[in-house]
Amino acid sequence: MNPVRDLLKSGKTVVGTAGSLYEDNMAMLADSGLDFILFDSQHAPVEVKQYQRSIQAMRGKKAAPIVRVSANRADVICFALDLGARGIIVPMVNTKQEAEAMVRACLYSPLGDRSNAGVRGEWGETTDYRAYLDTVNAELLIIPMIETQQAIANIDAILSVGRIDVLLVGPSDLSIELGVPLQYASDTYQAGLDKIAAACKHHGVVPGMYFIPPDMAPNFFVEKGFKFFTMPWARWALEGIKNGLGGINRD
Repeated sequence: MNPVRDLLKSGKTVVGTAGSLYEDNMAMLADSGLDFILFDSQHAPVEVKQYQRSIQAMRGKKAAPIVRVSANRADVICFALDLGARGIIVPMVNTKQEAEAMVRACLYSPLGDRSNAGVRGEWGETTDYRAYLDTVNAELLIIPMIETQQAIANIDAILSVGRIDVLLVGPSDLSIELGVPLQYASDTYQAGLDKIAAACKHHGVVPGMYFIPPDMAPNFFVEKGFKFFTMPWARWALEGIKNGLGGINRD
C-alpha cells in the first residue's frame, strides 16, 4: 500500500530526493532505487497543482510521491492529496493544536475532515469505497516539520498526536532558531537534534532530516536515529555516467 511507511515501521532507513516539473526525470528517479520523491511547494517557485504531471509520471514506480505544502492549510493539503501524494509534509508545526489540524486535514471522516474527490493515488485494490477510505487513513504518511524553539518546547505534546509517522527537522531554520546559523556540526545544534531524536523514540515516531547538511555523512545522522531524509541525485548520476563510459573502449 505505502512501502515507505512499511519500511519505516520495520526500522529501515528511507532515502529520497527532490522532485521537479521534469516528468522524464521523475519517471527515471522513481525507478532508481530511491524510496520517495519530495515535491516542494513551500520554497520552490511552484504551486502544488503544477506537480500533477510529475506525480502522474511516477505511477506504477517504486518511489512514493511526497509533497511539502506551503502552509498548514486544509485546502493546499487537499490539493496535494488529490494529486496522488502518498505523504504530506507541513512546515512550521509549533503546537499540538497545529499538529491536530494537520492530521485532520489529511484524513477522511471519521478520523478527519478531508473532502472526498474520488479515488486518488495508488492505494491498491479495495473491496468497497469505505475500505478505500480506511486504507488511505491507515497508510498515508503524515509528516509535520519541527523548525523552531517553540516546537522543541512543545515536542512531547506534538508527538502525542496520533497518526504522526515522521517528525521532520528543517535543518537551516532550526539552526537559526538555536542561535548557530548553518553551523550543523556545532555542539548546540547536535544537542538539539539529540533531544528531538530522544523524544521521537519515546513516542514511537521516526525522526527525519529534510536534507543532510553539506559535508556531513548521512550515516552520522542514521546512527543518531534519523531514518528519513533526502539526498541530491545529480552527483550520483554523474558518477554512474562516468562509470558507464569508463567501461567502453573509446580509443
